[in-house]
Amino acid sequence: MKSETPLISVIVPVYNVEPYVDRCLNSLRAQTYPNIEILVVDDASTDGSGPVCDRHAAEDSRVRVMHLPANRGLSAARNEGAGQAEGEFAAFVDSDDYVEPDMLFRLYDSLRKSRADVSVCGCVGLDMRKAEARVFSHTETVYCLARRGPFLWNAWGKLFPMEVVKRHRFHERAFYCEDLLFFYEVLREIKKVSYVPRRLYHYEYREGSLINSGIGRKRCTVLALINGICRDARVNMPEALPGFLQIAMDTSVRLAMEAVEKGTKEGSIGGYLRVFQKNIRNHFTWRALFVNPDIKNVTGILALYVSQRLFFDIASACKGIRRLKEGRKKTV
Repeated sequence: MKSETPLISVIVPVYNVEPYVDRCLNSLRAQTYPNIEILVVDDASTDGSGPVCDRHAAEDSRVRVMHLPANRGLSAARNEGAGQAEGEFAAFVDSDDYVEPDMLFRLYDSLRKSRADVSVCGCVGLDMRKAEARVFSHTETVYCLARRGPFLWNAWGKLFPMEVVKRHRFHERAFYCEDLLFFYEVLREIKKVSYVPRRLYHYEYREGSLINSGIGRKRCTVLALINGICRDARVNMPEALPGFLQIAMDTSVRLAMEAVEKGTKEGSIGGYLRVFQKNIRNHFTWRALFVNPDIKNVTGILALYVSQRLFFDIASACKGIRRLKEGRKKTV
């Protein structure tokens, strides 16, 4: 490492998040780590996000704002930020989220002490398995992703070597799970990931965000992305292949459950269930199934593997039970 406090570049893509971006940038400006630059990429916002970003840049010389002339998407905004970054390390923060003041300090400290390649912290806002502080091999990291904990494949909440980030741009044609594809490419060339169990990143769940916008053809392009990862992993990461197969099956089940619970944007639920069932059957192995032994995960995968009708009936029953519980809570 070049110095005791190498420069960390924090890349913040912004698009129409005026109610949140001030909180986000304030949390970054309050970081206890002494050597940072904050690269804010305004992806042609049409609300008041841009002026808020400009105000922060006027108040703090560590903040630099780039205004893109046309909306290009999350991946393009991140790539623009990374292209302008001057730091030795990179961190990504989504503009509707915020972080604890010591996040960067603890991520860097963990990286330095463990001699890992990437560090990752705990998160508020997502229900994930817990674990003690430790260092994972890249294969163990894949199994963490497949088990949905103690961390996921999101780009945020992690500290990366800048040289790795600049080699692996986010794929701008990927509509969903672009973070998984980016992290997979990073995993192919690193050896260790250090985990900081402190919940230092605050994830904001928004109904209107891309990942919560309902099932449609565009959303299902994620299946092709994960299928491509699985094909590549058979050759380049065979020891971790069961983990990626589990991710593929789990993704299909989660999409299928959402289709039953929320309906679809176009086409019939049955048509989507056929697609998800085919994807599970293509990736199914018993070893991959029990990478994540959670009973709900196993039941959902097996039910859809066997029968679309069986899965639909189970998912509908779960939907009814959940609504009943929510109704009881409202009357208490």
